[in-house]
Amino acid sequence: MNELPLAPGRRLAEIRQHMGLSQRRVAELSGLTHSAISTIEQDKVSPALSTLQKLLKVYGLSLSAFFAEPVVNSPPKVVINADELVDIGSQGVSLRLIHNGNPERTLAMMLESYEPGATTGEKIRHQGEETGTLLEGEIVLTIGGQVYNLSAGQSYVINTGIAHSFTNTSTKLCRIVSAHTPTTF
Repeated sequence: MNELPLAPGRRLAEIRQHMGLSQRRVAELSGLTHSAISTIEQDKVSPALSTLQKLLKVYGLSLSAFFAEPVVNSPPKVVINADELVDIGSQGVSLRLIHNGNPERTLAMMLESYEPGATTGEKIRHQGEETGTLLEGEIVLTIGGQVYNLSAGQSYVINTGIAHSFTNTSTKLCRIVSAHTPTTF
């Protein structure tokens, strides 16, 4: 019998409890408020990607490890169906991680969608390099104080160790395919 995966907030609560940490201690370590931790753990709100990264840093987990389904003695998948992609986005940003269950993979790939007005929020920073191509729409990439206006057909390559964000300031959906290394997500 397959068990349903836990909601992200409930999973965060279980990880915190397993580590013997209080919500207040996690709030101190992550720089978030106690009420934010509580609201997230009750699944009343979905955390922004930057918020989730702060929490997972406290727990010593990558995004991919957090969202990966535990696989017992199964070889990594070769074909991943659309409904098996792991969405790590929120608030108008869909970041669908293509993950085959291999904990030792060295490359990560995502299908990204940004609704009109959606943003990754505060600037994201993580070790590595990312490359992406806009399949449709427009996006504003801000990295290291520089602003780049990209449109369909254009690509980018960035050092993700430099704080960056993506914002769709247009009135149309933006879709991007991206790959990054190492597999921080």
